[in-house]
Amino acid sequence: MLGLLLARAGVEVTLLEKHADFLRDFRGDTIHPSTMEVLDEIGLAEEFLKLPHRKANELSMLTDSRRIRLADLRRLRTRFPFIAFVPQWDFLELITSQARRYPNFRLLMQAEAYDLVREGGAVRGLRYRDASGEHEIRAALTVAADGRHSVLRRRAGLRPRELGAPMDVLWFRLPRKESDPDEPFLRISSGRIMVAINRETYWQLAYLIPKGAYERLAASGIDALRGPVAELLPFTRDRIGEIAGYEDVSMLTVALNRLRRWHRPGFVCIGDAAHAMSPVFGVGINLAVQDAVAAANLLARPLAAGAPIPERTLALLQRRRTPPTVVTQAAQRIVQNRVIRPALSRSFDPSFLPSDVSEFPLLSKVTRRFIGFGVLPEHVRT
Repeated sequence: MLGLLLARAGVEVTLLEKHADFLRDFRGDTIHPSTMEVLDEIGLAEEFLKLPHRKANELSMLTDSRRIRLADLRRLRTRFPFIAFVPQWDFLELITSQARRYPNFRLLMQAEAYDLVREGGAVRGLRYRDASGEHEIRAALTVAADGRHSVLRRRAGLRPRELGAPMDVLWFRLPRKESDPDEPFLRISSGRIMVAINRETYWQLAYLIPKGAYERLAASGIDALRGPVAELLPFTRDRIGEIAGYEDVSMLTVALNRLRRWHRPGFVCIGDAAHAMSPVFGVGINLAVQDAVAAANLLARPLAAGAPIPERTLALLQRRRTPPTVVTQAAQRIVQNRVIRPALSRSFDPSFLPSDVSEFPLLSKVTRRFIGFGVLPEHVRT
């Protein structure tokens, strides 16, 4: 997103992608109203909505005894009162295809950044390798958006503060039938939690396990996963054998952290490189988009003019984006500690939760606003 916004503003941009394509299964793909409003502001909302997607107007949690409606997004004041579930590779392809329309934008695939170029106490670019060998790119500003395991962040000597997460997540698929439930939902029971996302022809399923428990689960055999899934989602019993083994499962090691300092002279981190988010609320990609918009608003004009970017400007970016990061992570930690950790340890009692949050107007408004737009949503000014 930052590459597209800067290219639109006339900045020379080179974007590196480590892989040959964007096809990584089970990447985060919940696009919230905040991101759709950004797409609308740059004229891409209609193209985005042409992508295969499903809309979720409300979010629910199923316990052993009842359904709890957590948020009704239809009451948001926006053209997009829903969460769109879109495969992230389709979203990234849309963004990069639009960016490639600008002659000042260059996308290098299968290009792995492995080090920074430093001169005079500042970062002046990066080094990368591809099939033809090793290369160097000089740049007025190098942006690390290379995820929670950021190589460039490490090369810059920046280390995140770990906030902790009590769970890891197993992602897998099962075929979907027309008679199955329609909406995505959270399923919670004593010792077990699942998330189910309707992909039309299949279910994308997340099974939460205690942090570090994967090896023990895998050693117990695939039935140790099949059994709980069938109990939580009885409609899958007739196809649970489709999970042939753990080779059909992708394990996400959940991290929740953030940098104390996002920048060095000539260098800045954004997105997961600056703050790894828990899967709670599905906001990771949306917060990263907000970082990109804020960065473009601050940096596009001086970069297009060829002016140097003083480190104090990068500090302004961090100062603007830190409050939403801190508040969102605090909310994620509350859910982790009050719901996920007790549920996985069989001590969670959902009886204190109302059956419908919308019965409490203030709580309902805050919840849907937080899920839909987050804290301090950004708007494109480039």
